Amino acid sequence: MPLTEPVPDIRSLDLLHSVAETGSIRQAALQHRISQPAASMRLRTLEKALGLQLLDRSHGRAQLTSSGVAVVQWSEEVLEPMRELLLGARALNTDAATRLRVVASLTVAEYLVPGWLARLRDSDPTLMVSLQMGNSTHVTEVVLRGEADVGFVEGRSAPSELASRVMLSDDLVVVAAPSSPLAKRKRPLTPTELSTVPLVMREAGSGTREVFEVAMKSLKLSVTPLVQLGSTTAIKAAVASGVGAGVLSRLAVESDVLEGRLVVVRIEGLSLERSIRLVWAKGTPLTPAAKRLVRQVENSSDARR
Repeated sequence: MPLTEPVPDIRSLDLLHSVAETGSIRQAALQHRISQPAASMRLRTLEKALGLQLLDRSHGRAQLTSSGVAVVQWSEEVLEPMRELLLGARALNTDAATRLRVVASLTVAEYLVPGWLARLRDSDPTLMVSLQMGNSTHVTEVVLRGEADVGFVEGRSAPSELASRVMLSDDLVVVAAPSSPLAKRKRPLTPTELSTVPLVMREAGSGTREVFEVAMKSLKLSVTPLVQLGSTTAIKAAVASGVGAGVLSRLAVESDVLEGRLVVVRIEGLSLERSIRLVWAKGTPLTPAAKRLVRQVENSSDARR
């Protein structure tokens, strides 16, 4: 049934409890960090709301009346759940500040997130971080389900279901084994020539594959991969062994190119630029820990815009 008016203020009930415990309005006021006149006013307002005299003030020292004793006992059934609610809320706030759940697309998870998280832990050793990884479609689904505080996806556009923010830029490159005829070409490949090359690519739903397919489609060209693999590491191994050419993030192949395991094949007339975005649930503010991660990414030397 609905509450009848007027409804007593819960803070005033809590104050009455303190008067019962300390035997003094002045001591109760000190506990609640308010002045004694303010405490007296609250208690009189409480008496008016309940229609009862709760305190006997006739002897210069406030004493609970029989009605006051009864109200203190009954109100414990209200105050204890409220204390639990407030303690729980504080615990959740503390958890939000010291825990961070991240989900990232494979390229970002393998080549960028470890450095970001290492610097984040250096600045805040108490932070507990969990990391999931998958393709960009998986990242979107995990964030939408509320199973991660933030996600990182690759692509030219942001998932419409989520709030997003561009964190850094990247581009895709075509790579081949040093022994491949493609690595020995003197002139760049055209997109049409590239469409006939046996390719080792990521699975459907990958941001890397989406960027490449959209770029080729804009030139009215289609691509049918020779092999589909679920990780960047597997693709690099397959390409290095001569299975075919690969389409991968420049970030992911930098060390392999520098050390001679792979060669970048020049392509003319094909734009493969993309953005790496932070994503989170719409209408939900970033948690304190997520904000600290964003600052680390922004300050990182990896964030090459």
